[in-house]
Amino acid sequence: MRLNNDLSKIRTSKAEQSDEIINSVRGILSDVKAHGDIAVRKYAKELDGFSDENMFVSREEIDSAVARAGDEFMKILERAYEQIKEFHLNQVDESWSTSKENGVIMGQILRPLKRVALYAPGGTATYPSTVLMNVIPAKLAGVKDIVIFTPAKADGKVSDAILAAAACCGIYSICKIGGAHGVAAMAYGTESIKKADKIVGPGNAYVAAAKRLVYGDVSIDMVAGPSEILIIADETANPKYIAADMMSQAEHDEMASAVLITTSEDIIRETEREISRQIEKLSRKNIIQTSLENYGAAVLVENIEEAFELSNEIAPEHLEILTKNPLENLSLVENAGSIFLGEYTPEPLGDYMSGTNHVLPTGGTAKFYSPLGVYDFTKWSAYSYYPRNALADLKDDVIKFAEIEGFTAHANSVKVRFEG
Repeated sequence: MRLNNDLSKIRTSKAEQSDEIINSVRGILSDVKAHGDIAVRKYAKELDGFSDENMFVSREEIDSAVARAGDEFMKILERAYEQIKEFHLNQVDESWSTSKENGVIMGQILRPLKRVALYAPGGTATYPSTVLMNVIPAKLAGVKDIVIFTPAKADGKVSDAILAAAACCGIYSICKIGGAHGVAAMAYGTESIKKADKIVGPGNAYVAAAKRLVYGDVSIDMVAGPSEILIIADETANPKYIAADMMSQAEHDEMASAVLITTSEDIIRETEREISRQIEKLSRKNIIQTSLENYGAAVLVENIEEAFELSNEIAPEHLEILTKNPLENLSLVENAGSIFLGEYTPEPLGDYMSGTNHVLPTGGTAKFYSPLGVYDFTKWSAYSYYPRNALADLKDDVIKFAEIEGFTAHANSVKVRFEG
């Protein structure tokens, strides 16, 4: 399969919501905000295909799902849980305080968010791994109230894999609603659903639009676009691995992008051959083919430094470095969501088991956004204590500053403390 060398198309794969989707979502949000449970049940029936008076999954349903999932899958979930927890424990921060000789005390208090809602897709694909990736850092941050919301199928059942992952994380509050109406319920609250402080988790275009529109009433993680992988390879790289890793992301959806940047023309040629060979045995062949034809690329550069310059400009969600000395090249990376070093660290390892988070910035936003982490579920409050003598030392400067800005009441607030 031939890969083009035009990177301009890659940038067009960013998530864009049509006016039709945005207007539809606005109507749903407004309806749920005004009518609560009645509106949520209406859209659940209409859009999810199921609605019930009780919108929450019972403990019996969860236990049954765990049993059906089986011991082998539960052990895999538990191992992934420990891997992810081990990585994210390094992100746990704490409050701090400092004092000065003049009696001034200042610092910051770290507090967890009170309630977090996680959207878990339940349509054509389900992602139990995403449950782990969102819940574990939230729990490490100290969030006590975590609810998962996910659409039920027409028979009223939620994916066994989602329920098993939730149970593995110790989460038993699971709401059978999805889509924009689910986002609205979590953002505004209804008679039976408490308002969340933050909504996290991936979703379709309607969920993404809803998250964007409710931001401000509630915090969100990010608005993610199609999946991306960029592979930097020198002449020592294995084309078989490159082809496999490019297709591992291309199979997400037809707008996913997979890019190879290499110093070797032979690597491009062999990678194209490997794609043509390997794709024949893959279940999502048609999706992969469309993705690679529209948003796949192979770019030849003169040297590794040029490869990293180009990668930093693209700022990919996933970056694989398949070079002779990948650890030495790490310092050249400025913009990337998650970095995979060496031929035995394929991107799918990060999706499930390496411990790094797979909720990542897309569409070039890795230039200013970070992967989801413990820090996304906390907030800081700053504090300061000044005794009279310390304020006296700064009062004239504060008064002058306030007067220059035209805030005489600000200046007066300091002046009155030293009158008489």
